[in-house]
Amino acid sequence: MIALVQRVIEASVIVESEVVGEIKSGLLVLLGIKQEDTMEEASYLAAKVINCRIFNNENGKMNLSLLDSEGDMLVVSQFTLHADTRHGNRPSFTDAAKPNDAERLYRYFINECKSLIGHHRVMEGKFGAMMKIKLINEGPVTITIKSKNEN
Repeated sequence: MIALVQRVIEASVIVESEVVGEIKSGLLVLLGIKQEDTMEEASYLAAKVINCRIFNNENGKMNLSLLDSEGDMLVVSQFTLHADTRHGNRPSFTDAAKPNDAERLYRYFINECKSLIGHHRVMEGKFGAMMKIKLINEGPVTITIKSKNEN
């Protein structure tokens, strides 16, 4: 399981001209789920993302977590994070979880995040939909956080 995490000033997800999720200051999390991923890995990754110290403290040092900064989180399913580009020019997505399994773990990850920082602070995209994502990346700060079994 992979989370591509971006520190944002604002972010939103649009599906068919409708905003389905938006936040102000916080984290945009693009979540990639692989076939062999588990609920334990989703719990581990949720805690890592929320506790990752990538927000600036009063001295301008990245030393605060999402919990400390009181920011929000926008989670978007992103199967393309598991693209295999080693052969040829067309990415293969065979490692990505099947839609039913991926959605179950996506929902589980979101619920774990909600239990850690509060239901009102976690927004989401629309699983399986063609989405447009708008964001203003702050820093810019973009990092990848992987579950324990991720290479």
